Amino acid sequence: MAPSAMSPGNDWTKSLSDAQPVPYWLDDPGRPRPEPALTGAETCDLLVVGGGYSGLWTALNAKERDPRADVVLLEGREVGWAASGRNGGFCAATLTHGLPNGLARWPGEINRLQELGARNLDGIEAAVARHGIDCEFERTGEIDVATETYQAWELRDWYEEMRRKGLADDIEFLDAEAVRAQVDSPTFQAGLWDRRGVAMLHPAKLAWGLKRACRDLGVRIHEHTPALDLKPYGAGMAVRTPYGRVRARKVALGTNIFPSLVRRVRPYTVPVYDYALMTEPLTADRLGALGWKNRQGLGDSANQFHYFRLTADNRILWGGYDAIYPYGGRVRAEYDDRPETYAKLAGHFFTCFPQLEGVRFTHAWGGAIDTCSRFSAFFGTAHGGKVAYAAGYTGLGVGATRFGADVMLDLLAGRRTERTELEMVRRKPLPFPPEPLAWTGIALTKWSLARADAHGGRRNLWLRTMDRLGLGFDS
Repeated sequence: MAPSAMSPGNDWTKSLSDAQPVPYWLDDPGRPRPEPALTGAETCDLLVVGGGYSGLWTALNAKERDPRADVVLLEGREVGWAASGRNGGFCAATLTHGLPNGLARWPGEINRLQELGARNLDGIEAAVARHGIDCEFERTGEIDVATETYQAWELRDWYEEMRRKGLADDIEFLDAEAVRAQVDSPTFQAGLWDRRGVAMLHPAKLAWGLKRACRDLGVRIHEHTPALDLKPYGAGMAVRTPYGRVRARKVALGTNIFPSLVRRVRPYTVPVYDYALMTEPLTADRLGALGWKNRQGLGDSANQFHYFRLTADNRILWGGYDAIYPYGGRVRAEYDDRPETYAKLAGHFFTCFPQLEGVRFTHAWGGAIDTCSRFSAFFGTAHGGKVAYAAGYTGLGVGATRFGADVMLDLLAGRRTERTELEMVRRKPLPFPPEPLAWTGIALTKWSLARADAHGGRRNLWLRTMDRLGLGFDS
């Protein structure tokens, strides 16, 4: 969807003049106060490390499974401050980073994976209602849109394949006229509307609501308490923090892109920085010019893709396209802000929606995604089954982290379940190589993906080789 040319009169960077370099979702005077840091020593049945969705769902589900369980959660900064408060708010049923990825990797399990994913999204909706979490949850679905002729043919072919395999329930193919009747853009040539498989929500409010629900059930939460190391202690484990220590029978690690306390897990993920813009609220006339009455989330079909959606107050979030991997895989605050990407995204936005010329952006931000080579989460245990971990959600963790939480709890309990028997759970992706091979391989893959977008989707020898090996790089 990148503009082929931009005339001197179309200086879209002016739309960014008032944009604050902070995540829109977190820029909320109603955000909860942090819980006090841990000081001294504590003991518990289950220690959860990480206060994003992964850790929060683990703590909440553990208490709902066993209300008598003594659960402690540690967060190094504040609950929801990282990826859980910076994402687009697309809560998808897919556990496999989309059906095409799941079908390519686990064809024998795809029906079960689809069923488990649908049940997981229903479970999120039920938990939001049960705990009274006001996170602006809307089960609107999502449209994948084609902006090039070859993409439109690919979407139609994929829809026919899904129908043949019995995987097209609640999926509708939209031709150019039909997709523009839903959301009007001169760039849209076709679309696939997943009517039930995606919900839109306010990501930070979901995290804050889960925090409150955990506290209400008796979880002890300590913020501004980084976990420094993990060691065996008697029959359990001990985690050291700056001002204290926690001894626990079991430990669940939900740290995702941050360095795992189990060192051998670290090579399986790399940080990919993703960026987004948020507009001012649209007037009724501007919103009417778009249509968009059904408020679906949208994403385009390019390798370098955009994702976009409406908020509760009718702003448009516009993100994606650039996927930046910093050399060495370091996670640093200075990478959260990238003006050159914001300028690029602004140009793409007004190419997609020229009828919105003059709209201003109020917020521009970025954040790190925990990316693995198969694009979907992996799982495992350490220290004789006393520690479990889940990571590698690759940008679709808003929904899948709840499933991952249940996997970790199953593994810690030593239970064989329909989740733990999945090949997706039992096998790990290939790790990323050390530097400079990781940076070189990722750079070559990014160049090849951009070249494919510019040449009718044709994948070069490098990408075809990566496909055969089941490897990739994605935001």
